Amino acid sequence: MKIVNYAAALGIVALIVLFLVEGRALLVPLAVAIMVWFLIDGLAGIYQRIVIGGAPLARWIALTAAGLTVLGVGALIVLMVSENVASVAAAAPEYQRKFEALIERLAPTFGIDRVPKLSELLKQFEIAPVIGSVAGTLANLMGNVGLVLVYLLFIFVEQAAFEPKFKALFPDPDRRERIRRILREINEDTRKYIRLKTAMSALTGVFSYVVLSLVGVDYAAFWAFIIFLLNFIPTIGSIIGIMFPALLTLVQFETIGPFLIVSLGLTSVQIIIDNVVEPRLMGGALNLSSLAVLLSLAIWGSIWGIVGMFLSVPIMVIMMIIFANFDQTKGIAVLLSADGNIKGIQHAPARF
Repeated sequence: MKIVNYAAALGIVALIVLFLVEGRALLVPLAVAIMVWFLIDGLAGIYQRIVIGGAPLARWIALTAAGLTVLGVGALIVLMVSENVASVAAAAPEYQRKFEALIERLAPTFGIDRVPKLSELLKQFEIAPVIGSVAGTLANLMGNVGLVLVYLLFIFVEQAAFEPKFKALFPDPDRRERIRRILREINEDTRKYIRLKTAMSALTGVFSYVVLSLVGVDYAAFWAFIIFLLNFIPTIGSIIGIMFPALLTLVQFETIGPFLIVSLGLTSVQIIIDNVVEPRLMGGALNLSSLAVLLSLAIWGSIWGIVGMFLSVPIMVIMMIIFANFDQTKGIAVLLSADGNIKGIQHAPARF
C-alpha cells in the first residue's frame, strides 16, 4: 500500500512540475502580481496608521496611495534605467578602446602574440539572432506587465469577497480556524521577508553607491540599483552584483588599484549585511536551511527563469509553513528548516 502511495505522490509531483513549466507564461505574471499585491497591501497598512482629523485613513484611500506610490517608484526606475542605458550606449566606443588597450597590455603575460580587435571578435557572432532574441524578450516583458496589472486588478476586486467564500468553502469552524491560522502565518512571514529583504537590499545599495562614488566609477547610482535588485536572488545575486561593477572599474581606470578597492569594498558590504546585519534583524523567523534555499533557487530558476530566482525564497517560506502544519509532511518541513525546530502556528487574531 505504501508503494502505491509513494507512486501516486511522485505522479502528482511530476504533474505539478509539468503544469508549472508548461503554464509559466500565465503563472509567472500571476506570481509577480501576488507579490506586488503583498507589497501594496502592506504599504496600505502603513498608510492606514496615519491619523487625520482624529481618524485613520480610509482603506480605499490607503490602497490608492499605496498603488500610486508603487506606480511612481516603478516609473522612476524605468526612467533611470532608460537614461543610463542611453548613456552607456554613448560611452561604448570609449569603453571599447580602453578594453582593447587593457587586453593588449595583459596579452604578453599569457603568451598571446596578436590580440584581435573587439570588432573582429564581434564579426564571429551572428548579431541578427541576438537582436531578435532581445526584441522577443522585451516584447514578452511588456506583455507580461499588462497581464500582471490585469491579475493585480482582479486580486484586489476578489479580496473583498474572500471572507464569505472562505466561510462557505470551510463550513466546519475548527477546520476553518486551522486553515485561517496557516494562511495568517504565510501572510505574516511573507510580508516580514519582503519588508526586511527590501530594507537590507536598500542598505546594500546605499553603501555600494558610496563605495562606487568614492572611487569615481561611472553610473554609480545605476549599478547601486542593480545591486539592490540582485540582492533578492540568494548567493548568486550578490556575486553578480560585485562582479559587474568591478569589471567596469577595471575597464574604466585601466589599472588594478580601483578594481581592487571596488571588489574589496563591495564584498565587505555584502558580507557584513548578509552575514551580520540581516541575520540579527531576521532572527530565526524564517528558519530556512541554506542548502534548501540554494536548491530552491536552482529549481525555480530552471522552471521560471530569473523571476523564479527572485521568488524562490518566498515560495520556500510558503511551502515550509504548509508542510509544517500537516503530520504527513512534517518530515519535509524539518529537512527544509535550518535547525530542525519547526515553528508553531501563532494564535493571533486573523487579519482578512
